[in-house]
Amino acid sequence: MQTRYIVVLGSLLSGLGKGVVTSSICKILEFYGYTAAPMKFDGYLNYDCGTMNPFRHGEVFVLDDKSEVDMDFGTYERFTGIDITGDFSITGGKLFSEILKQERKGDFLGRDVQIIPHLTDLIIKKIRGISERHRLDFLVVEVGGTVGDIENSYFIEAMRQMSLNEPMMFINLTYVPKLKAVGEHKTKPTQIANRGLMQMGITPHVLICRAESRLTKEVREKLALFSNVHVDSIIEDTDIDNIYDMPIWFMNQGLDRIIMERFSMKRRSPRERLVEAWKSHTSDGRFGRNTRISIVGKYVNLHDSYASVIAALEHSARANRSGLEIDWIESDRLDDYSTAESLLGKSDGVLVPGGFGNRGINGMINAIRYARESSTPYLGICLGMQLMAIEYAIDVCGMRGASSTEFDPDAPYKVVDIMPSQREVDAKGGTMRLGSWPVVIKRDTMAWRAYGNERANERHRHRYEFNNEFIEIFERNGMVFSGMSDDGKLVEIMEWKSGNGIGTQAHPEFRSRPLAPAPLFMEFMRLSAESGRSARSLRHD
Repeated sequence: MQTRYIVVLGSLLSGLGKGVVTSSICKILEFYGYTAAPMKFDGYLNYDCGTMNPFRHGEVFVLDDKSEVDMDFGTYERFTGIDITGDFSITGGKLFSEILKQERKGDFLGRDVQIIPHLTDLIIKKIRGISERHRLDFLVVEVGGTVGDIENSYFIEAMRQMSLNEPMMFINLTYVPKLKAVGEHKTKPTQIANRGLMQMGITPHVLICRAESRLTKEVREKLALFSNVHVDSIIEDTDIDNIYDMPIWFMNQGLDRIIMERFSMKRRSPRERLVEAWKSHTSDGRFGRNTRISIVGKYVNLHDSYASVIAALEHSARANRSGLEIDWIESDRLDDYSTAESLLGKSDGVLVPGGFGNRGINGMINAIRYARESSTPYLGICLGMQLMAIEYAIDVCGMRGASSTEFDPDAPYKVVDIMPSQREVDAKGGTMRLGSWPVVIKRDTMAWRAYGNERANERHRHRYEFNNEFIEIFERNGMVFSGMSDDGKLVEIMEWKSGNGIGTQAHPEFRSRPLAPAPLFMEFMRLSAESGRSARSLRHD
């Protein structure tokens, strides 16, 4: 079967949710039994987003094959359940790097190298190659940023050229604002944006309208008239409480029918088993009391920095039939231990996520100490495990001045040290321990309860590790090393003997799915929910 292509573009402004739209379309096609996968183009000239600050770009998502990609890939995987590979991520940096390598090799036979046809030809070749290698019925291509961004123009031109020879559908996600002063939705921004797209040779087949409230019939008709789109092909993307409702919401408006008709496909019924399984997750489940989780980190002012952590907590809370309340705490606020006691006193669980650099480290260590001493369930991820080790070294093992070489190269006890394989590495991008790695789990531990197996695979993104020189002294003082790398050389998971605190060098949030929550998050949420119920019971007594 020839691959069909759906291109999702965005006009007016970024942040409208093209990743959710792209993922929802893939999910709809899955409901109908088609193999569909998402792909993204980002116009920035970085090779990937591995060296980008989370404050500027949001979370760096890591794939099994070591690729560092845009946070939208987390949305893709959570919706589709597919373990995506790095070839589905195309950036301006990758394209120009490849073009220049070809030019240096003399591949262009003395010709002057141009955006058209050389760069556009490369884009088309890559997209066709992805479709063929993965034997896709549909490839859904998201174009990052907006139509008006100059760095997107050559990619959009490639899509225009490709549409002349391939079955293709263009979807424009736009914003329809509603001004309080006039009390109605304004269509003019979308009209102008759509004309800009048409000037590039592309007429959208579907207009998806992001809005805070439902559009009136008059607004829809006006959009259709001035945007050259049939009124039935205007799909509303209004605010909803649960993004996983979006595929069903789009289907209720007929987007599945529009896609089938565009590609002249024989209508079939969606597979009810798949639809009902998805609805079982998205249906409104009210589980009474919320479990209150305090996330103590250094990027909490931009929640997108921890997008996968949030998703994993939501998945595990729902699977544990609990509500979820996240208390965001900037770690800089906890430099004083008494402040940590005060701010964390109502927490059912404490989570310290990943990060780099020494800002806010003392506050995170105080949060970990509070969790350990108060028997509050704790989950440490990557940096959160390393700081768990430092706190334990100082407060339990009596190793004053213990630290990480990342923070203090002259520390007397380097309980966290740079990995040997990283010591001679100068480049920053793509050089850490990345991707999926196996872990061997010790029986009769918190980790064993979580995974229910002696082996697991989790994704990693780090340069530093626990220093094995200190395993013996830690074990003498009660620390349990419940997960080791396949070769036994790296500590992957450590936990308190009390069984309510665990840290992992991996990022288990990257593998969490709505219907298959991350095991460590599941165990953490179970303990946190029970902690909250126990505390409430004691108050009633």
